[in-house]
Amino acid sequence: MDITLTQKILDQGMDPETVAQQIDNFKNGFPFLKIHAPATPGHGIKVLSDQELKHYTETYPAQAAKKEIVKFVPASGAASRMFKDLFSFLEGDGDLEKSSFTKKFIENIRKFAFAEDLDEALKTKGNTLQECLDAGMYRAIVAALLLHEGLDYGSLPKGLLRFHRYPSENRTPAHEHLIEGVQYAVGRGKKVKIHFTVSPDHETKFKAEIAKVLPSIKASSGLEFEVSYSQQKKTTDTIAVNRDNTAFLEDDGSLLFRPAGHGALLENLNDIKADLIFIKNIDNVVPDRLKEPTKTFKVAIAGLLLEVQERIFDALRALEKEVNHESLAMAIKVYNEDLGGQVPPSVSSENSHELAEYLKDKLNRPIRVCGMVKNTGEPGGGPFWIEEKDGSYSLQILETAQIDLNDPQSKAHMMASTHFNPVDLVCGTRDYHGREFDLLKFRDMQTGFITEKSKSGRELKALELPGLWNGAMAGWNTLFVEVPLITFNPVKTVNDLLRDEHQG
Repeated sequence: MDITLTQKILDQGMDPETVAQQIDNFKNGFPFLKIHAPATPGHGIKVLSDQELKHYTETYPAQAAKKEIVKFVPASGAASRMFKDLFSFLEGDGDLEKSSFTKKFIENIRKFAFAEDLDEALKTKGNTLQECLDAGMYRAIVAALLLHEGLDYGSLPKGLLRFHRYPSENRTPAHEHLIEGVQYAVGRGKKVKIHFTVSPDHETKFKAEIAKVLPSIKASSGLEFEVSYSQQKKTTDTIAVNRDNTAFLEDDGSLLFRPAGHGALLENLNDIKADLIFIKNIDNVVPDRLKEPTKTFKVAIAGLLLEVQERIFDALRALEKEVNHESLAMAIKVYNEDLGGQVPPSVSSENSHELAEYLKDKLNRPIRVCGMVKNTGEPGGGPFWIEEKDGSYSLQILETAQIDLNDPQSKAHMMASTHFNPVDLVCGTRDYHGREFDLLKFRDMQTGFITEKSKSGRELKALELPGLWNGAMAGWNTLFVEVPLITFNPVKTVNDLLRDEHQG
């Protein structure tokens, strides 16, 4: 790296060594992961029986009351992609017949929870919503929804849009996540801790929304709340390059650094101090009438994690006290039966010290239980068994970009996959001594992504860090549990809010 480039990197507050590694990643790409098999029910995905479900939902509350629990909600993404088709309509000639998406939106406008707010925004311009509909002023309606002089939904984050209508209020996803917190994230001291990752531009508005709705939730639940916020760290941004892998320069000569995807939030997660952390995307919420399955399975996977984690801790304590036949047998049983691991032939079972060190390394890691739903064609990472360098196998969530589709066997494994990840995780990030793991040490930096973008009309290549629930957690102990499809209801476009799952 030349001196001029190094100085530019330093001037922009970034680390030259890290940036040099990023440029190498652009040049060399990322290797595909070696798939051993898809994770399927009975082979990597646990399907809870009614008895197990009952057990975990009954035992979890008492355990949770002794734990520090945090509900971690990635919420920094702007909602602009929700309205891509509406923006196209606004920039076009306003002919409703040319846009089936916008036509559906207009025809069902009264079904959206933001309809009342939209009516008020239009009144400031001199017409009611009904008058605009009667006069065919469809562009005025869309403009009032999306633009700054109206509701500004085109630049707000998803967490602050009105998603769900109730008799006495219309709720945002941020509001719904507070309600969910009451249902499964009550920890020590009857306190609900919720952490939102937000963009700098939106933190003030998030705080205002929470301040408005929280008093009534506290009054009705009798619980204490601690709501915190963080922003994606600027130091996690990655350099952009031209197609020839040279640094992309802005018009003013500065380097272009871009946000590195949700994997950058591993740094935020690493700052959370808790015994148990729930992770769920901001847009995956439902009205109260459909919350029960979410509550049941969140409690169940958390109860499962705590029981498996305690068996792991017991095994590690036994190995720490004395390495003998009994402690080794206990650790092997936990590794085999709870985590689905197998000691590879490269590790001698005759050498008790070597075996003990291997088991300590495999067991003393962060742990996560991930809900998995049956694959119905939605985009999302899938669960697989991956062959590790030491010959062992681990459960991982893979994106399609990490799979070599030109390899017939890898493609066959992908086609045989039955489930995908709806970002429904519960995590244990403390070791058996109660110390926080450094989560950055369990990330596989060879699982990033390279994407093609553009800036100021010029093509560029961008680098995303290993995804938060993909390569960022590659070194974690992982359990997959099947959860009902009704627990997965993301909102990718505004018309998704018309689905029955989001109607009151």
